Amino acid sequence: MRFGMAIDTSRCIGCHTCAVACKMSNNLPNDIWWNHIKTDGGDSIDTARGTYPDNLYQVYYPINCQHCSKPVCVSVCPTGASIQRDDGIVVVDPEKCIGCSSCVTACPYDVRVLYEEELNYSVDFAVGDSDAPKHVPGVMGKCNGCAHRIDRGEAPACMELCPARARYWGDLDDPESDISKYIKEKKTERLFESEGTEPNVFYVL
Repeated sequence: MRFGMAIDTSRCIGCHTCAVACKMSNNLPNDIWWNHIKTDGGDSIDTARGTYPDNLYQVYYPINCQHCSKPVCVSVCPTGASIQRDDGIVVVDPEKCIGCSSCVTACPYDVRVLYEEELNYSVDFAVGDSDAPKHVPGVMGKCNGCAHRIDRGEAPACMELCPARARYWGDLDDPESDISKYIKEKKTERLFESEGTEPNVFYVL
């Protein structure tokens, strides 16, 4: 089994629901985001490039951990804190992480964040899933594919709550899965394929 995600860029409206769903479901600290929405267009978010009115171009790219088949973050981690599960999901073991940032330097996707020594939250109680991961000061945090939700047979929060239904999720090794059938019929791209990481997030063009 190898889990992956497809994101239809023609349907994504840049609403940031996926980012907010991720933040809430995983009880992320203030100023911490595991999902980011990038605009392929102008220099600022939500801006197009080209000339008005007939030659404008803008596409949203939601960016999170790509859960690569060959994750360099795992290979460079000196303590074994970065782990690739049997289902392909890449997670961080906070008990092994020493916050050295080797994974940050190696990863081409800029999706990891080193937690500050003091984590602050908007409210004084945990929100989101009851089994959301614990966040530990001084170690690395990243999208874990909602591993806790996967383990109980559910899809990641970012996929379930996308209002435009721009995301597809499933087993890439199963040719009969919805995601395998979907990407087989579509033109797709993967980010920074030249890095040799074999990311498992596919952007449908």
